Parts: sequence; C-alpha cells; structure tokens
Amino acid sequence: MRPCHAAIADWLKPLNIPTTIDAVGNLRAFYPGNDPAAPRLLIGSHLDTVPNAGVYDGMLGVVLAVALLEELGGKRLPFGIEIIGFSEEEGVRFGVPFIGSRALVGKLDEELLARRDAKGITVREAIRQFGLDDRRIEEAVIGEDALGYIEFHIEQGPVLEKAERQLGVVEAIVGQTRLALRFLGRANHAGTTPMDARNDALACAAEWMTGVETRAKENPGLAATVGSIEAKPGATNVIPGEVRLTLDVRHKHDETRSRFVHEFIGLAKEISGKRGISLQWNALLEQNAVALNPFLTDQIDKAIRNSGCEPYRMNSGAGHDAMILAERIPSAMIFLRSPGGISHDPSETVLQNDVARAIDCGVHLLTQLASSQEFLGRTCRA
Repeated sequence: MRPCHAAIADWLKPLNIPTTIDAVGNLRAFYPGNDPAAPRLLIGSHLDTVPNAGVYDGMLGVVLAVALLEELGGKRLPFGIEIIGFSEEEGVRFGVPFIGSRALVGKLDEELLARRDAKGITVREAIRQFGLDDRRIEEAVIGEDALGYIEFHIEQGPVLEKAERQLGVVEAIVGQTRLALRFLGRANHAGTTPMDARNDALACAAEWMTGVETRAKENPGLAATVGSIEAKPGATNVIPGEVRLTLDVRHKHDETRSRFVHEFIGLAKEISGKRGISLQWNALLEQNAVALNPFLTDQIDKAIRNSGCEPYRMNSGAGHDAMILAERIPSAMIFLRSPGGISHDPSETVLQNDVARAIDCGVHLLTQLASSQEFLGRTCRA
C-alpha cells in the first residue's frame, strides 16, 4: 500500500495537490474551490483488492478522480474536490469490509477495531504497525461541508456488455449477509472406519453447500456463495473432523435476503443433525440494501448522455464504499462495462474508449453540479 500511496501522490504533484493518509489508511487529497470556505465534493474508490485479482476493481475509480482534476486544468469550481482512496474495502484480511469508509461516517467502533486477522493481529494493531495513530480515527470523519460522494467503478458483471452500453447509472446497491460456519464431526482413520460409522464434517458441509446452491438457482435475484472452506486435519487418509467455511448471501430486497439466510441456517441444522455433526455459526456482516441519491443519479444520467452515450440504469450486485457513505451524505455511482463480465481475476479489464467516455461524463457532471443551485444549496439529501 505504501508504493500505491506514493504513486498517486506523484500523479498529483504536477497539480500542486498534496496528499495525506488518515488514521485508518485512507489516502486523502484536496483540490480547493474558488472560495477557501467552499464546501467539497468527494470522489474516489478503494485501493485494496482480493487475492489473485485484476488491476481495475477500485483503483480505476481513484485514477479517474485524478484524471478529472487534470481535465480541470486549474479551473476552480464553486466547491472543492476531495479525492479519497479507501483502505480495506474488500474485507479480506479481517473478514469485515468497508473499514476505510466506515471511518468517514464515524462507524469504526471498538468491536471492529478489536477484530483479528488469521495471525491474531487486531485492526487497531494493524493501524499502529502501519505507522498511523489510532487515537486520531475520529479526525477521518467527513465534515458538514461535504456535499456528496461520486464513485466510478467497473461493473464487475456482464449486464452493460449484454446491453451494449458503455456506462451505467447505479440506482441501488443490494444488501448482503456474510456468515462464518463451523461443522464439527469426528476425525478418524479413512481406511478402518466403516462408511456408516462416520461423522464426516466435510461430507456434511458438501451436502449443505449443494442445497444452498440449488435453492439460490431456484430464486432469481438471489446470490449465495461459499467463498472459502477449510477442512481439518487436512490429511489424505483422515476423515475430516472439522470444516470452517463462509457464506455470502445477497438480494436487492432485505426481507428476501433475511428469509433465505434463516432458511440456509435451518438447512445446515437439519443436515448436521441427521449426520451427527455439531454446528456453530455467526454473522460477519449485515449490510442492508442502499438506494443511491435520486438527484445525483439523474445528474449522472444527464452527464452520460452529454458525453455521447446512452445510459443504462441498473442495480449493483456488489457492495461498494458508496453504500457506506450514503448513510451520511448524498452518494451515487457510475459503472464502466466489464468485458466478459470478469472481475476479481487477473483477466479483469476495461475498454480504453469506455474510460475516455467516463472522463467526459465526469467533466460534464462537474459542470452541471457547479451550476446547480439545488446541489450547491445542499437540498439533495442522502
């Protein structure tokens, strides 16, 4: 992350825009408006990603924010622009996403700071090890002068490509639940234990996983994913006595998502009960669906049209920092099409012309907002 921060700082040096790192590791850079006391518009995305990932998820949104400041050519607007490169959006290390953006809305609580990674290091300890001061976390909270937040992001799916559209207007972000489950059976010799005398935790987990997949396929709009699984003791000739895994459940309607989460837990109890397996589970994340700001989404729709594209209105099946900031300030997102619908993989890519269109869209959007009394008067609300 240090070289990443340094690279962005180098990009901003020709624009005479200094960068800082807040107490949670978010990169911050501020371009003032035509009045030193002018409010600010936040533009950004996240700098972290997942293992074996591509290079555009998150980072593209920060690159585009820098590009928009370059396009201004020193012109000042009725509002300042703050670029934010969020840390720990994906939740890979600590199992909880949006750590960086949670800090901006004042929701980085003691429970989260005490969460540990696989090596037993807490979030608070990781902050200190990076050389930051965890006593200054409150300083990361955005002030009352924040007008709104805009995030450019690759779609990470096939919808725009299928619709033959370059840019999308995100109207809402689906809700998601993340669970950690533990199936506890009995490890035993693989050769001497009869098949009808086993308490195989992995076989139990596999039956449950298949059931979850079947139910999700039967219900359009529902996504259920077992993203990680660990079987112990992990030897070829030993029946697995313990399995730990995660479940990610998403749907645009919170009530539907909650109903299926309870159904999947009930299914795990049923299968483990008949197999003589103990079950433990706990929730890692409960994130409600978020509707993005109607005024800003309409302005983005207009800006896409002014850039020569036909916009496509859609929901996001992935979580984003925008859904956290939307709790506090008006927030909106622009999607760029993902060729092949591929993301979280090294083959993730974007089309150069789509990026150019996104920059044009951003320039039109800034121009529109600069002349909008509704926006400058902060009458649009989250």
